[in-house]
Amino acid sequence: MNELRLGNKLQKLREEQKMSQEEIAKQVGVSVQNIHKWENNQGYPEIQHLLKLGDIYGTTIDEFIKSDAALQSRINIREEEKEDDDELLHPGFYIGIGIMFLGTLLSLIIGNLTITMVTNIAGMLIACFYKGILKLLRDIKKDFYEQG
Repeated sequence: MNELRLGNKLQKLREEQKMSQEEIAKQVGVSVQNIHKWENNQGYPEIQHLLKLGDIYGTTIDEFIKSDAALQSRINIREEEKEDDDELLHPGFYIGIGIMFLGTLLSLIIGNLTITMVTNIAGMLIACFYKGILKLLRDIKKDFYEQG
């Protein structure tokens, strides 16, 4: 299958309809700059705009997405992020609580209050920032593979 970036496809469809960017912008309800940006592969339209563009050009979102592998990757990444956000209590919450409990238990056995304070702070940080830490590690991994 001949891959065509979404922007190139949008421009081609607009030209086939013999329409200007201004006309499309008006029908979609966005600025001409948005149309220009989309057609030059500098950004992607939101789903509701893709629906309107599909109506104007007589095609479907499915056809838009199938033609652009970069858009497909972007959608997959966004879906993974959304799934992560849907978790009410992520593993980091349980890890953090476990560390806090372990610190409290150790302080009772050893009798050292410093251990409780340090482990409780570490546990709270992990419980609160677990997703951020994972995202940072994923970004570092992604950057590493893109450079290599």
